Amino acid sequence: MSGVPEVLLPFACFPDISYFCWLVHAPTVHIELHETYPRQTCRNRYIIATANGPLTLSVPVIRSSGNHTPFTDIKLSFAEKWNSIHWRAIESAYNKSPFFLYYRDVFESIFSNPPEYLWEFNKLLLEACLELTGIKPLIHFTDTFVKDPAPVADLRKMFMPKREIRHEWEITSYEPYFQVFGDRFPFITNLSMADLLFNLGPEAAPYLRRHIPGQE
Repeated sequence: MSGVPEVLLPFACFPDISYFCWLVHAPTVHIELHETYPRQTCRNRYIIATANGPLTLSVPVIRSSGNHTPFTDIKLSFAEKWNSIHWRAIESAYNKSPFFLYYRDVFESIFSNPPEYLWEFNKLLLEACLELTGIKPLIHFTDTFVKDPAPVADLRKMFMPKREIRHEWEITSYEPYFQVFGDRFPFITNLSMADLLFNLGPEAAPYLRRHIPGQE
């Protein structure tokens, strides 16, 4: 595993490529289920590449206890038909990608009939990505919240917006690959796994294996 440590990750929504690099290379991956839900993070947001550039898609949620709501109690909000909006955005962005036709049914079924809770939605997307890539990491979901999980590498705050501190295990350079709108924009790095899967298909897993956390 090239010295990559065990890792504690947040429960991300349609995780980005760096997240999946950890799933590939870490000997054990712990995914946090019992934290207090932090707003505006990868837990309910993901980024795709569209005809107008990167687009952040945010899943609206219901926090029953406000800022003190446990992650497992976060429900999906259906006040707006966000799931249809998200799927139309994904379809518009990737319907001309090489592998969208092969994978679309898997993801369309998830978006057309999402579950009640955010963690369930995230789990369905994670499992779909793992199935399509053939990646079989050793994953444990936490059964309690631990503030300091050392010696496990704690990356629960690494996938945060406007983060100013670079983590020592962060991947800083990604190999360019074909993107649908590559004729309009420079290569966009570290998008949702949707981008990697729809553009690379079976080559997504080898791509992830070439990108090892902590190595330039």
